[in-house]
Amino acid sequence: MRVRPRIVPLLLVPLTIAVGLASRAWLGGLAAKVAGDALYTVLVYVLVLVVRPAARPSRALAIALGVSLAVEIAQLTPYPAWLSSKHVLLRLVFGTTFGWIDVAGYVVGAVAAASLHLGALALGRAGPASRA
Repeated sequence: MRVRPRIVPLLLVPLTIAVGLASRAWLGGLAAKVAGDALYTVLVYVLVLVVRPAARPSRALAIALGVSLAVEIAQLTPYPAWLSSKHVLLRLVFGTTFGWIDVAGYVVGAVAAASLHLGALALGRAGPASRA
């Protein structure tokens, strides 16, 4: 059975959001921070696949990491903090202050998402007969 290309990434969007919010609630300190940042980039990666299901993992990684870094660099200006003060959802998207730990989390998330994507592609190429 062939699954439509956008179905899996669409299903992963709410799952990624839920895991990201749960990681902030269940983990503490630095672990929660890095997990949340990593999952932020995983979400951007998944959204890239929603828009462009045939995107290569290297391209999706570059876009997700680029978007995450752009938002982080924007935090060097007052605008993300101002937006974040307007609504909790905007705070989740834009954050408030620049941090190198955030950048490290983004790299971890982008690499993890691309690795999982490569693994899924390899499983798909193997076909159902070779997995039996």
